[in-house]
Amino acid sequence: MAVRRRRRGAAAPPEPPAHSGRRPCRLSGRRAGAAMGRAALLLLLLVATAARAGVSAAGGPEVHSLRGTWRLGNGNGSVVLRGEVPGCVHTALHRRGLIQDPYYRFNDVMYRWISLDNWTYSRTFKTPFDIRKWQKVNLVFEGVDTVAQILINNITLGRTDNMFNRYSFDITSVIKEVNFVEVRFLSAVSYAAEQSRCHKAYSIPPACPPPVQKGECHANFIRKEQCSFSWDWGPSFPTQGIWKDVRIEAYNHYHLIYFSLTSFFGLVTVNIPKLQMQQTFSVKLQPGEGSIVLLVNINKSSAVEAWWPNGHGKQTGYNMTTTFIMEAGYQIEKFSKAYFRTVELVQEPIPGSPGLSFYFKINGRPIFLKGSNWIPADSFQDRVTYDTLWLLLKSAADANMNALRVWGGGVYEQDEFYNICDEIGIMIWQDFMFACALYPTDQNYLESVRAEVSHQVRRLKSHPSIILWSGNNENEAAIASNWFSIPYADREVYIKDYVLLYVKNIREIVLTEDKSRPFIASSPTNGLESVKEGWLSQNPYDTHYGDTHFYDYSNDCWNWTVYPKTRFASEYGFQSWPSFSTIEKVSSTEDWSYTSNFSLHRQHHENGNDQMLQQIGHHFKLPQSTDPIKKFKDTIYLTQVMQAQCIKTETEFYRFSQSEIIKGEGHTMGALYWQLNDIWQAPSWASLEHGGKWKLLHYFAQNFFAPLLPVAYEDKGVLYIYGVSDLHADRKLTLRVVVHAWSSLEPVCTLAKDGVTVKAQSAVLIYKESINNLLERCRNCTRKSCVITFCLVGEGGLQSPMNHHFLSSLKDAVGLEKTHLSASVSQRDDVYIFVLQTTAIAPFVSLDVGRIKGRFSDNGFLMTEKKKVVVFYPWEPTSVEELEESLTLTSLVDVV
Repeated sequence: MAVRRRRRGAAAPPEPPAHSGRRPCRLSGRRAGAAMGRAALLLLLLVATAARAGVSAAGGPEVHSLRGTWRLGNGNGSVVLRGEVPGCVHTALHRRGLIQDPYYRFNDVMYRWISLDNWTYSRTFKTPFDIRKWQKVNLVFEGVDTVAQILINNITLGRTDNMFNRYSFDITSVIKEVNFVEVRFLSAVSYAAEQSRCHKAYSIPPACPPPVQKGECHANFIRKEQCSFSWDWGPSFPTQGIWKDVRIEAYNHYHLIYFSLTSFFGLVTVNIPKLQMQQTFSVKLQPGEGSIVLLVNINKSSAVEAWWPNGHGKQTGYNMTTTFIMEAGYQIEKFSKAYFRTVELVQEPIPGSPGLSFYFKINGRPIFLKGSNWIPADSFQDRVTYDTLWLLLKSAADANMNALRVWGGGVYEQDEFYNICDEIGIMIWQDFMFACALYPTDQNYLESVRAEVSHQVRRLKSHPSIILWSGNNENEAAIASNWFSIPYADREVYIKDYVLLYVKNIREIVLTEDKSRPFIASSPTNGLESVKEGWLSQNPYDTHYGDTHFYDYSNDCWNWTVYPKTRFASEYGFQSWPSFSTIEKVSSTEDWSYTSNFSLHRQHHENGNDQMLQQIGHHFKLPQSTDPIKKFKDTIYLTQVMQAQCIKTETEFYRFSQSEIIKGEGHTMGALYWQLNDIWQAPSWASLEHGGKWKLLHYFAQNFFAPLLPVAYEDKGVLYIYGVSDLHADRKLTLRVVVHAWSSLEPVCTLAKDGVTVKAQSAVLIYKESINNLLERCRNCTRKSCVITFCLVGEGGLQSPMNHHFLSSLKDAVGLEKTHLSASVSQRDDVYIFVLQTTAIAPFVSLDVGRIKGRFSDNGFLMTEKKKVVVFYPWEPTSVEELEESLTLTSLVDVV
């Protein structure tokens, strides 16, 4: 995702290291389930071997975490406080009451001084074991943000310069009974500026973000979360801190550093017929770090169940125990989960179309990817808890999503993120952390990146949820479309750098470390066509290849003809404002207007607020209330209605394009809108607000990503309805089409078309009629006075969501009456039942319970019947009284 402009237009295991002595290494795991043919697991073990002789302790390594309270001070010692580790300076200052909530009002700019200072974390600790009994002791940092000098007992151990790296320092010779450890940080902003100054040969753009983002410069010169220097949806908070665990590790003989497993089907070279549950290997080890690769064959008769994406099957995983038994009773035991799934990225010719396909096959089955793009859930990673991640990811699955793209301007997410995705069937398109910029390729930078990529691939590759590695976000496009106005004569040096970084370094490491999933160099890309053109295609937005990113804020978003009939839509979107209850937490009364300084300050996308009003104006009347707060709330509501309707139109276009080729374009096999979640409370492209509240878009997504959906569009006065299905079998269904007049709750006319065949995993035309014929059949209807609703119904309770098609802009609708909406609330077990009643048709009915955390079963709907039942799922304890008191009901006719 860039600053958005209109754009349109990828063997046998190595021998283990030798060692003088042979030691058996036992591996065991259980298998059960439905057969998937012969299967095998490839285990990678990175082992450190201590070669020092002497007294040694039996048993496994000793691990002692240094998380907890540290001393934290700024550069000149004027600010000293207690700071939690893992954590960062901003959250420590906030927790101690030394600053307000950094997200409050204009604090992102007011607190810029924090990022410009140099902070130091320090603490003393007693060594919790007898040092003499251990051959090797390391100080390990899982994550340091970012540029720091590490000292123990006033001896410098080394320096860090990469937020995404794991650092291990040998402290065997310097550790004492009582120790003093220091992490002296350098301002990330100052460091990035200095690195840029030192790069004298040629400039590496962009130097600074657009002024509207109120950000810091030269983010591309530091291996740190790129959006922490600001983005077009987020603030600038270039944090400093020990953002992941830090610990002491003591071991003798051997220590397991990485443990990963990937599954293979049908590639088994050795079969051990009697293998059911357990296999034993002898491995040789030599001093230093070395990796062992073990191929574990699983008996053909063992029925193995595969891992499937959400909506396509179960997410079966098998508990596995790996035990290393060495001499002298030394033992390491590793518990893990083994999953079996294959992934292919299919890029092959399509009959009747130039170019190549671009779609994913999971376990041999083509899967249409439905989902969104993930950004960091907070500017301060220590505030992102397991519960935060669970809420956001479960909300994605609840909206019928099966995929998310972890975008390249944020962070490689924490282990819990990927564990949850494994558990609930969310496929991950994993970018490496490079976005919307060109990057240096000097030796030091490349070495840091190589270590980062090796670490992250080893850490993450066991997760079945990850289906693709992608080198960067939009950097192929940045060069191809010349975003940075590079003179043609100078292009070659940047192209060379691009290939050096993403192909010769990142890709090489990925292919060495993980052969089990595909790699593309960028997004958007033309995939194999980009490779053919030397990794930089002339037009990465070409709809005939790879994936596309598409944004268009000026054209009417209800007009489906403006959208690219692409192979795969990996980014597209429209902005909206978050709910008033979300904004209220970080603002004061004078901010509550669409044109306030606060509203302008919070909008980081150039002309974003005006673009939303312009898009609303195509189809809705803008609010005119003389009550400023009502006008602000009405405007927020309309931005959410507009966003939901726009992305519904675009996503449905991508879904109905999956089975057809028109003028050489089509076979769209993925729709990932920009963006799922928010980093703070501000206008953005997100469907989930900061804190997890669902915008109307997220409720719409639940419907437009439904496994079975009828989709309508108009072309030259003819109405077409497609049956879109992700189901694994063809279905005989009934299509119900109901025409309503805006002025009446009684339908004007109804059509039921029986025996409609909707094909498995495809989109087929199931209904076609000219609008004029339809209106004639339904007497007393005009385009302005009527609306069409339709759904698919099958046997055994199978039913699609109710969909709608507007025949005119709602600002021109005739017969829409002021309605009286009411709701009664009752409790049933752990949920609450809202029974809604209306006296007239009500478009875009919104239920909002303010700050009460939870979600509804449906929202933003077209209410065409007198009564509707909606369920509220609370995320925290509440009551009928609280819900009644907090409830606001709004429909389009309430906006005045």
